[in-house]
Amino acid sequence: MSHKPVSGVNRRHFVAGAAALTLSAPAVVRAQAATLKVGVMLPRSGFFAQAGQSCHRGALAAPKVLADLGYKVELFHIDTESSADTARTQAERAINDGMHCLVGAFDSGHTLAIAQAAEQRQIPLICNIAAAPQITEQGYKFLVRNFQTGGALVTNGLRLIKDISAATKVEFKSAVFLHANDTFGTAQRGAMDAIFPKQNMPFQLVESIAYDPKAQDLAVEVTKLRSLNPDLVLVVSRAGDAIKLVRDMVRQRFEPKAIISPGSPGLYDEEFYQAVGPLADYLMFNLPWVNPKSDMTQALEASFKQANPSNRFAVDCFNAGFTFEAILVAADAHKRAGATDGPALMEAIRKTNIEKHVMIGGPIQFDAKGNNPNIGSAAVQNRNRTPTVVLPAEVATEAPVLPMPSWQGRK
Repeated sequence: MSHKPVSGVNRRHFVAGAAALTLSAPAVVRAQAATLKVGVMLPRSGFFAQAGQSCHRGALAAPKVLADLGYKVELFHIDTESSADTARTQAERAINDGMHCLVGAFDSGHTLAIAQAAEQRQIPLICNIAAAPQITEQGYKFLVRNFQTGGALVTNGLRLIKDISAATKVEFKSAVFLHANDTFGTAQRGAMDAIFPKQNMPFQLVESIAYDPKAQDLAVEVTKLRSLNPDLVLVVSRAGDAIKLVRDMVRQRFEPKAIISPGSPGLYDEEFYQAVGPLADYLMFNLPWVNPKSDMTQALEASFKQANPSNRFAVDCFNAGFTFEAILVAADAHKRAGATDGPALMEAIRKTNIEKHVMIGGPIQFDAKGNNPNIGSAAVQNRNRTPTVVLPAEVATEAPVLPMPSWQGRK
């Protein structure tokens, strides 16, 4: 298909998320440069569509909250089609069509592809979700990441397992690490190999097993799990392969004390809940999560319900929350910089200090590499097919339940 701009934006690839937000604001804001145009780049079709759509719903909820805060932002929603090559091409088109800033892209491979285009054109890229360490290890000057690295996800995830064990009085003697062999899963395997020996965990990691997330089933991997018979299965998965994993565990009647992700999606997606029903309950994931006591979280949830009446904020809040915060970073920098040109906007982004936001943790700030070191993690457990924070106590709404009840007899 030829690339035919319509009013400066390609109609095939961009859909305006909202009209420019023009609330009255102080003179310094009114005098600043034109409304900030943000290209929100997400895999809304293809292999990663479920997660990309979840992030997209957060972007749809963003305009109302940003408007109430006095920001002037126009969002353009761009589908990377679950392809790194498409992500790079779309980033170049977005910049040519006048985007001042890019946000994305959920998948680490897509994010790296976009980063190359953004760096060449000196357009800021704010990573909403992407954990591969190399994203911020290549010296990009026009990139920041408001998300934990793979190493931080694993470190915090393992520490929380100690807290879970203490809270439930359930001890683990052995564990197996099961992970997808994609960019994210491989990065998590590297982080686990490097970090686990340093964490003084009270159990032995007996083996790591990689699998192809596009495989028809995971019967071979589950057979191997059964032979090793660990108390604890640590998983790094997406929704599609998490569905296959649970189904094969049930077929083979393999029941560990706990299935915990030390930092990955999959176990909390609506697709997962709908596919496995009550079998999703009691699985756990240790991840950065929304702070339910934050005023901004409550505002985002209210806007989310209006923008996405058929979806649950409790399920989408991880993806939606980080996508919203990435857009918030862009809007806040634009307001302070009073400009839309890339270098000035990037300078303001690097000086970000947002104390009031939606995710657990301290102020949104960026270190020299572009990472936010202040993001916290929570232990979240599926209860009645709903992600429920169970630790730390100050943000928990229920207590953790282990050992995991038997697969058999669940209603």
